[in-house]
Amino acid sequence: MIDLRIKVEPLPIVDPLIVRLRNEADDLGPNDAVLIGTDGARREYDFQGFSLTLHASDGVALDNDVIMILPGQASARRLIRADSQHNTFLITEQCDQLCLMCSQPPKKNHVDLFAELETAASLAPTNAYIGLSGGEPLLYKGKLFGMLLSLAKTRPDLKFHILSNGQHFDEVDIATLQELGPGRILWGIPLYAAEEELHDAIVKKQGAFDRLIQSFAILFEAGAAIELRTVVMRQNDVNLPALAAFVGTALPFVERWAIMQLENIGFGRMNWDLSFKDTSTDFDNLARAINIATARDVPVQLYNFPLCSVPERYRHLAAASISDWKNKQEPFCTNCSARQRCGGFFEWYDHRKGFRGLGPI
Repeated sequence: MIDLRIKVEPLPIVDPLIVRLRNEADDLGPNDAVLIGTDGARREYDFQGFSLTLHASDGVALDNDVIMILPGQASARRLIRADSQHNTFLITEQCDQLCLMCSQPPKKNHVDLFAELETAASLAPTNAYIGLSGGEPLLYKGKLFGMLLSLAKTRPDLKFHILSNGQHFDEVDIATLQELGPGRILWGIPLYAAEEELHDAIVKKQGAFDRLIQSFAILFEAGAAIELRTVVMRQNDVNLPALAAFVGTALPFVERWAIMQLENIGFGRMNWDLSFKDTSTDFDNLARAINIATARDVPVQLYNFPLCSVPERYRHLAAASISDWKNKQEPFCTNCSARQRCGGFFEWYDHRKGFRGLGPI
């Protein structure tokens, strides 16, 4: 597991500080700190004439990483890892749904860091692809859109993947969505069933399904790119074929349909025994859903599925979707011929309660 925090020696700051770490002192900007010395794990940087000291293990590359240091904290957040394609900003921990499988259960408080996150994004490598997640980012729609509009002007090369529950799009947003540039943003929005009652029960919010359908119409009119996301659970496994038919009929404009396995953390861990569907031993309903979607020209991808959990016929759909910092492989993966192209497991996956039908390919 890659640590997304770095120990930092305290600084006398009163506001969050965004810093880009540089190994070379060329073309420096106001947020750049230059490495001036190392002593074991200790790395000392010059930042605007002051000393900034970090502690990182040997071999951890930090050149061009962007970090955020909060007042009074002894660790910095690695917001941008320059050598990674898996950089995600947490916009807020608040949410208006309580989804059974949520990996990031909501909290009551919100810390507004839009200005800092915009600065961090502006320092990202060229053509960076940045994830924005929550909580529900669109609870702060005005500030979120403001940040994205500003970055569209200053960093038009950046692209974003935004996870949203799709409950907060309005018709008045269409012009803004178009101004943001539909090609720059992929909206990852979940739909768990074609049946209103079942979807609402899974997200624990009455009326969520109807509001979601309204939002899909708004996003379609705006020309926005949508990644439809469905987590497979015991609650909706038997309903997947019906959902596939619904997607093919009502939502044929989605960029792709990402069918996902459950992540064993947050509410997903709390509800694991109730919700985990072992698709390594029973892939039937999922296979029917894939076949229906494919027949209706809906592109399908499988996220968070180890290759050996998927029948050979469907393995080409299984993407290496787990972010590098929280990815691992199990001991039985050592002799697998498909190891290099497999997405593996979440760091917190517990095989004692997990897939029963796995093994080297």
